[in-house]
Amino acid sequence: MNLLSVAELVDVENHAWEEIRELLSQGRRVYRLEAARPEAAGQTLVRLQVSTKSYLGAIAYETGGIVFEHGWITLLGAGADGIYGSLTSWNGLSAEEDIPSMPGMLIVAYDAAGGFFGLDTGRFGQSGHIYYYAPDALKWEATGLTYSGFIGWLAEGDLDLFYQTFRWEGWEERVKELEPGQVMGYYPPLWTEEGSGSQSSKAPVSILEAWQAARSEGTE
Repeated sequence: MNLLSVAELVDVENHAWEEIRELLSQGRRVYRLEAARPEAAGQTLVRLQVSTKSYLGAIAYETGGIVFEHGWITLLGAGADGIYGSLTSWNGLSAEEDIPSMPGMLIVAYDAAGGFFGLDTGRFGQSGHIYYYAPDALKWEATGLTYSGFIGWLAEGDLDLFYQTFRWEGWEERVKELEPGQVMGYYPPLWTEEGSGSQSSKAPVSILEAWQAARSEGTE
């Protein structure tokens, strides 16, 4: 298969990055952009084979990732020191073997509660929509959002309502203390009747532990 080059994938005239920057700056959410290293950015674009005309391509090429809500949600890009993994390492597209990929799903983000956001590329019928692995239900759930719609939701959506049962008073400071590669483990777990953000005790656990649970669940 002939892969398109970086020069062919960077659409200068129709680059989506400025549109994304404007969307984020006008949104309600606190976020932090992590810079992408040029070599990694180019490699990510080539391995994904997406144009910067798309939101996915623009974020892959222009960022190492974007951290929302004090670290509650991490949007994957080309990789950066403050972010665990990248669009390539999470999806079996790099030489790194420490993160098992999930067939039919392009993982694009994860959250501090052990939830994951994946773009359906075949696991659920190639819908092209984002699915969320919900740690309180132990299953992948349809969001009905495209990738660009997902970025809009991150900027302007009601994340407080979405995560109402996952969060607790003072969650912001606890989440800031997480190291890259850590998420919160809840005891009792969120999927139990007793488990919730306000009632469970919380402690950092490896994100790979949470990912193993997500990978074992293939359907809704």
